[in-house]
Amino acid sequence: MPTLEIEGKAFSVDGDGFLSTPELWNEDVARLFAKYDGIEALSERHWSIIKIIRRNWEEKAMAPMIRTICQETGIKLREIYELFPLGPARGACKVAGLPKPDGCV
Repeated sequence: MPTLEIEGKAFSVDGDGFLSTPELWNEDVARLFAKYDGIEALSERHWSIIKIIRRNWEEKAMAPMIRTICQETGIKLREIYELFPLGPARGACKVAGLPKPDGCV
């Protein structure tokens, strides 16, 4: 399993850089992964998306549909791409500590 090192901390990740053990995730891990992906600081809007993704993962063991994220946060898809330039799956789910979502290329 590959290892990703960010600011002196090592994380076990899959081949696409997604955290291998979502249970090890915390807000500090989110900040590190965000910074690694080019997001300098996580705003309230970032956190609202991350929290929905995490809650869905904890309840259903899967990432929520993008429509669910938009409905629950009131954030339009375009803005999600502005907040997470790699997109909701490759960016937001990675920062939220989930494994790579199904259907994510």
